[in-house]
Amino acid sequence: MDLGLRDKVVAIAGGTSGLGQATARAMKAEGATVAVCGRDEQRVDAAASEEFDAQVCDVTDEAAAQAWIDGVAERHGALHVLVANAGGPPPGMATAFDLQGYRDAVELSLLSQINLTQAALPHLQAAGWGRVLFVTSKTVKQPLPGLALSNVARLGVVGYAKSLIADLDSQWRTAGTTGQITVNVLAPGSTRTGRLESMAGDDVEAGLAEMAADIPLGRVGLPEEFAAAATFLASEKASFVNGVVFPIDGGDIKGV
Repeated sequence: MDLGLRDKVVAIAGGTSGLGQATARAMKAEGATVAVCGRDEQRVDAAASEEFDAQVCDVTDEAAAQAWIDGVAERHGALHVLVANAGGPPPGMATAFDLQGYRDAVELSLLSQINLTQAALPHLQAAGWGRVLFVTSKTVKQPLPGLALSNVARLGVVGYAKSLIADLDSQWRTAGTTGQITVNVLAPGSTRTGRLESMAGDDVEAGLAEMAADIPLGRVGLPEEFAAAATFLASEKASFVNGVVFPIDGGDIKGV
């Protein structure tokens, strides 16, 4: 199936490892021109060796993130897809953190994604077609006691995404046109990334099996499975999918 991503320009924050890296590879395989950024210089160099446009960038640095987005659009002549992604805050119960801990989580997992989006929107609008994908976690649908910072900060991303859709709709109606930019939120569950493996304990396989105990499919997800969902939502085929919170969790979320 041709997903219509050939010759589209994609910017993926945090695209040098984990879910972002898998998504970058999947979209590149569909013919997209993919730019990635990350904080680790060695990982950035490795991404460049795979023929990605790879840059070192800390997305919590407002000016640096904006410059990265503008640079991608300038180097490739356009920008069509933004995958707004950042690392997750540390685990812990609600009372385990002081106010600064919450500020840091909001800076990392909410404000960085808003900043990337604000920087990318003019380029998507200039291209006349675009996709904004926010990477959050299953905590936006089912808060977990041991992930208090994620519960708080990532829910803000959903609120921003829903607000952005209304804003874009108003702009299109004022201009007398139809919308060509969609905004969706990806909510992955337990997925086998380096971060999850680091949380699994000394016996990684046993730890992952324990994490998967309540997942109906009986296992944690793979980054490639997340990437397939992200690639579809970025595609032409998903042109009428807008404003969804899309779980990729093997059925782990119990709510309706």
